[in-house]
Amino acid sequence: MRKGRMEAFSDGVLAILITIMVLGLKVPRETSLAALAPLAPTLLSYALSFVFLGIYWSNHHHLLQAIEHVDGRTLWSNLHLLFWLSLIPFATAWVGEGGFAPVPVALYGTVLLFAAIAYFVLTRALIALHGRHSVLATAVGADFKGKVSVVIYLAAIPLAFAGAWIAVSLYVLVALMWLVPDRRIEKTLPRGGDGGGGGPQP
Repeated sequence: MRKGRMEAFSDGVLAILITIMVLGLKVPRETSLAALAPLAPTLLSYALSFVFLGIYWSNHHHLLQAIEHVDGRTLWSNLHLLFWLSLIPFATAWVGEGGFAPVPVALYGTVLLFAAIAYFVLTRALIALHGRHSVLATAVGADFKGKVSVVIYLAAIPLAFAGAWIAVSLYVLVALMWLVPDRRIEKTLPRGGDGGGGGPQP
């Protein structure tokens, strides 16, 4: 199966998730800057989630650059990833409205953890489809950053109950790790192609 429909569907879902989050922002009735102060937790949680969704969109795009086709297993693996990403607006709203309370912050980290695991599963499904010596397998390599991210999430979730801002700081650390788009696939692909159709293209 060609990858185009999966890519278009994923882009549409991520765009909808960002739209849901921004529509959840409540405009203050007053017009002074002081009126924004109570909304600070909501705005901060929105900004962090926007960054995370942007990271997933960017790296998902890079991932699909390096493949030629998909199969049923990868379609379901992709839906698995989108399921966890679809929970980000809910977790974000709870964190913001709860003022970064421990339980919402821990739930937020749990959603991020399972999204990271789902991305790993999708990557492995694509590598299994295209082979251990494919462009994607070469580009991903040992996936050190992905493994470190999972470890940080596992540490941050229980730490949320000791200090919510400690956990949030760790989430920000992961975001900073991934904020710059992953260039491994771009460096591996030959110039001139996107990995689809008649061969790799940039």
